[in-house]
Amino acid sequence: MTDYPVYLKILETGKLERLAEGVMQKLAACELCPHMCGTNRLRSELGYCKAGMDMEISGYGLHFGEEPPLVGHHGSGTIFFCHCNLGCVYCQNWDISHGSGEKISSTGLARIMLELQKQGCHNINLVTPTHYVPQIIVSIARAAEQGLRVPIVYNCGGYEAEETLKILEGIIDIYMPDFKYDNSETGLRLSQIPNYWEAAKSSLREMHRQVGDLIIDKEGIALHGLIIRHLVLPEKLAGTEEVMRFIAEEISPHSYINVMNQYYPAFKAGEYSPLDRTLTKAEYERAIRAAKSASTLFRFAD
Repeated sequence: MTDYPVYLKILETGKLERLAEGVMQKLAACELCPHMCGTNRLRSELGYCKAGMDMEISGYGLHFGEEPPLVGHHGSGTIFFCHCNLGCVYCQNWDISHGSGEKISSTGLARIMLELQKQGCHNINLVTPTHYVPQIIVSIARAAEQGLRVPIVYNCGGYEAEETLKILEGIIDIYMPDFKYDNSETGLRLSQIPNYWEAAKSSLREMHRQVGDLIIDKEGIALHGLIIRHLVLPEKLAGTEEVMRFIAEEISPHSYINVMNQYYPAFKAGEYSPLDRTLTKAEYERAIRAAKSASTLFRFAD
């Protein structure tokens, strides 16, 4: 057996099945993310994210717009979950994050994973999965028992609870968090989340502890490791310099980073100047210089 995907190791020992059996009780007093709502989602009570017991997805398919090591030749098998534990005023997927979708069981999600693998995907890419971690673990266990053999990507907003991430150790091969801001005040004002800076730093440390720097095979396909996304915002609102310094000094100078320039005003951004305009070329070039200044060893998405 190869080293990846890692969940095959605990599938073989029976640990994955035992974990899946016990993890659903986490929903009885939900503390899956730093909001720590404590709601009983087993009884369909709703917390900050507005997600209940049932998973909801807005769609799935082979996605070719992700980072090159995920897309490869055949695409990333992407599953888009509804709801979100962030409330970004400039959300570019607000119809998904703040809307409802198709309800799906763990068995149904496992079936989708296997279908995407049959279509040739390089990985299963779980977009905004945080609030459905217990159900997803059950789904992965069922899919693995039926032949799932591609890495799992945990594609999240970066506002994670360290204890939840620890539950995922040995299941997730590739973590891909957003790293949005360099302080909690901006996180509260623009994403409606308290203690952002502390939670984000803790999350990245735990993710990197589990999977390390990104490992890419000889064909350029990601197998295991950490990919960090950072969306540059107008007038340095994202705090790019400090974000890059933290990654270089406290995560790894060899980190794989996507410094993204695709910001545009969406959702409620028009009410929050300077978010009411697009990013300038000079602002993005300044962000790239900051990243390269923090570490000449960073690897960047094309």
